[in-house]
Amino acid sequence: RLGPRKSIMLQLAASSILGLTVPHAPHAPPRCLAASRAASPVCVDDKSEVEEYFNNEGFNRWNRIYSEDGEVNAVQLDIRTGHGQTVDKILKWVDSDGRESLSDGTWCDAGCGVGSLAIPLAQRGATVVASDIAGAMASEAERRAADLGLSERASFSTSDLESLSGEYDTVSCIDVMIHYPPEKMAGMVGHLGGIAKERLILSFAPDTWYYRALKRFGELFPGPSKTTRAYLHTEEAVLKALSEAGFAPSRTEMTGTNFYFSRLIEAVRQ
Repeated sequence: RLGPRKSIMLQLAASSILGLTVPHAPHAPPRCLAASRAASPVCVDDKSEVEEYFNNEGFNRWNRIYSEDGEVNAVQLDIRTGHGQTVDKILKWVDSDGRESLSDGTWCDAGCGVGSLAIPLAQRGATVVASDIAGAMASEAERRAADLGLSERASFSTSDLESLSGEYDTVSCIDVMIHYPPEKMAGMVGHLGGIAKERLILSFAPDTWYYRALKRFGELFPGPSKTTRAYLHTEEAVLKALSEAGFAPSRTEMTGTNFYFSRLIEAVRQ
């Protein structure tokens, strides 16, 4: 029999294997769930729940994780490290391409969080238009950018992915696809591809037997911060969605720490 402390740690570890711990995650239309065999269906607006989470409890948790001086536990520190490695790999691509190409274009960072990618891009000379579904996240990113004197280089707003419009040389969407069920993922990729003129950079939690087993293991330990709907995606499905959107992969990376796993793909317009 597992003690309470061990149960909580196992739950946290298993659900955090995806780099995320949220109660309800998919960006999808409201779903109707039957409360019982005789009861009428209860409709749940998942997108609103994600927005509410990241404007409240989720903001406090993830702001600490994405702050170098934030107090975190061992699992959260590992996730911070993994997410930082993913961001560093993107910046390495940017640096290898030359900063001249970066300063000449526009960059949309969709699902920007607290600015972990948008801010270093602005520091390198990019013009960044960033957004997040949670106003608390976008406001924190805006504050951080202003403190570094980057307000003219980076702008932040509150928006879900489906509402983004315009045209940008590069569109990035990092560690967000975990919110999308497989049947919604292709539509999300297609929409982001529609506003990307040249390049699309995505990351996702890969669907393998090992990660599926860890996710199912975490479901054995219910709790208030449980990840009940965190979605994995096969690389084949993501590549197919990119191809249908008119993009072909050019560079890929994989980040794997103890509790964070993320596949990174850069795709260019064909």
